[in-house]
Amino acid sequence: MAEGSRHALPEALRQGAPVGPRLVGRTSFTGKSAIDLAQIQILAQACLQGLDAARQVVFGWQRQGQSLEDIYMQGITPCARLLGDWWCADRLDFAMTTIASAHLQQLLHDFSSEFLQETPTQRQPWSLLLLTEPGAQHSMGLFMLSEFFKRAGWLVTVGVPQDVTEFKRLFQSDWFDAVGISVSSDRHLDTLAALLPKLREGSDNLGLHVFVGGPMAFVAPERLHGLAAEVLAEDAPATVARITQAMPGAAARSR
Repeated sequence: MAEGSRHALPEALRQGAPVGPRLVGRTSFTGKSAIDLAQIQILAQACLQGLDAARQVVFGWQRQGQSLEDIYMQGITPCARLLGDWWCADRLDFAMTTIASAHLQQLLHDFSSEFLQETPTQRQPWSLLLLTEPGAQHSMGLFMLSEFFKRAGWLVTVGVPQDVTEFKRLFQSDWFDAVGISVSSDRHLDTLAALLPKLREGSDNLGLHVFVGGPMAFVAPERLHGLAAEVLAEDAPATVARITQAMPGAAARSR
């Protein structure tokens, strides 16, 4: 590694400090204690070091009693934000950020089967399409949301369209009870504002529920209010609960 790149690394990696269960094990959990910032930093450093190191951190958290839902919401989600903060602060270059983020997303794939079995739920009658905006560079948040919907019993399709044409094709590809769109930038807001009403009108499902979320919903929700969709700035479990409750027959099924 070049000296300049090594200087950009967080302190623990510059010094070659090990990461994994030995470091994580210094902290003990009581009940549902939150994963703290120091441990989130350890996961971020492990993701920079390699996928195996990142897995070992998660295994350590599991041994300390954390559920995968806790790990996803209290560990992986804030870790993704931390990597973004390090990039914005020039502590990481684009390549390092991309590699670490890819390792973080791979953790979600690796633990998917176990996560879906953690609290199994009966199959629901609803189908959901989750899309990124056209040409989006990141889809980790959308994939995590899809995992929570799947665990809640939904049939979920995830799409990462490369352009507007593919976005339209995916939207119209099947019957869906709901469509969720992750918006991470303002690049396609005008396009979505013009496109969504037409797609909704052309849908076979006249009661189609469309919602938008993602980074823009948290940092500039007012920019999304012009879209023909409900704006949700909530975490994955709250989003699943909100959309499920909005479905026809949801109240009867919950009794």
